This record gives sequence, structure tokens and C-alpha cells, in this order.
Amino acid sequence: MPVTPFQNLAGTGRLDGMETQANHVTTDSDEEVPRWRGINHLALITNDMDATVRFYHGVLGARLVADLAGRSFRHYFFELGAENTIAFFEYRNAPVESFAKPAGVPDPRAIQFDHVSFNLPDEDALLALRSRLKAAGSEITDVVDHGFLRSVYFTDPNGIALEASCWVVDPTGRPADYADEGLFSDPDPVPAVVELRRDGHLSSVPRTQLA
Repeated sequence: MPVTPFQNLAGTGRLDGMETQANHVTTDSDEEVPRWRGINHLALITNDMDATVRFYHGVLGARLVADLAGRSFRHYFFELGAENTIAFFEYRNAPVESFAKPAGVPDPRAIQFDHVSFNLPDEDALLALRSRLKAAGSEITDVVDHGFLRSVYFTDPNGIALEASCWVVDPTGRPADYADEGLFSDPDPVPAVVELRRDGHLSSVPRTQLA
């Protein structure tokens, strides 16, 4: 049975010494924010699109709903919900190094991406997915209770760490209550969270550049 660090929730440390240059612009709490509607697509990479289609469409039941192709690549989209997809690139004649890592375990080869969690409606759906994966011969964890959500963990044929979760307490679609320790439990929150709790808005935002 695979083990993830999320099955032992003792580690609650934060990264120290990390700084970003900030563009000191006060945000307007009355300004209209982007109307996010889940994940349009999360773009990942595979060396074997055929195995990826067979796993996502065939095992997970995430329908293949679109594909693109050029001289140097193909790009396939799998449906996870209304307007929500996960999409894979396969580069022609340019395979990438494949490696596997468990969710939540640091690895120098995965600087920005750790894992992706797919949303499910309830714990019954988690258990049904677990049964489906086991029937297909895939390893998957027991349901892990994180308090406000519950999850199972598994891996795709590319070694990508995957999670499926359901909200026990859904924090989306309503004003945030930063005093709710069930949802905001960091005992030493970063300054931005302190500002949100204290002022209801952020005093500055970072400036980014194109790579």
C-alpha cells in the first residue's frame, strides 16, 4: 500500500527565508475579482499518450473531449467536470525524463508542481473511485481525513502523483472566515494572511515577469 505524508499530519512547518519583490499597490476590496470556475485545464506532459488515454478515459472515466496536434506535439484534453479538464502534451521525437514522486514529498526535479487533486462530490464517490482503481489493478490509499476535506492518493502511468478529494466543509462560494480554525489552522501564518485577517485586504501584491 503506498503511503503519503498526508497520512501523518504532524508536519506543519513553513518555508523560511523566502522573499519576493513586491509591487506596493494597495488592492481595492471593492474591485471585481476574476470569476474562477474551477480548472479549465491543467497541462501536464506524457511520453506515452496512448497509455494516458487508456488510464484517464478508460480507468478514471475522465472522457477524452478534445485534442490538438502540430508537427512537434499532440495535446489531449480529458473532462473532469463542467468546463474543467486535465490536458497532456506529448512531444514528438523529444521525450522528457520520467520520474515518480509521492504527493507532498519534496524533490529537486519538481520545483513548482507537486500533485493535482480532482474534485468529487462526496465520500461515497471517493470510495467508488477507489474500488474502480483497485479493480483495474492500480494502487490507491485508504481515505485520508484532512478535517475540511477527505482524499485518496494514487499515481498515473507517467508517475504523476494524483489525489481525489471531496469537501467536508466547502470553503468556496462564500466569504472567508479567517477566524475559523477548522479552515485556517496555520499557527504562524504568512504576513499576507495576517493582513487579510486584520484589514480584510492586502497592502501589496508581487510583480512578476515572463520567463
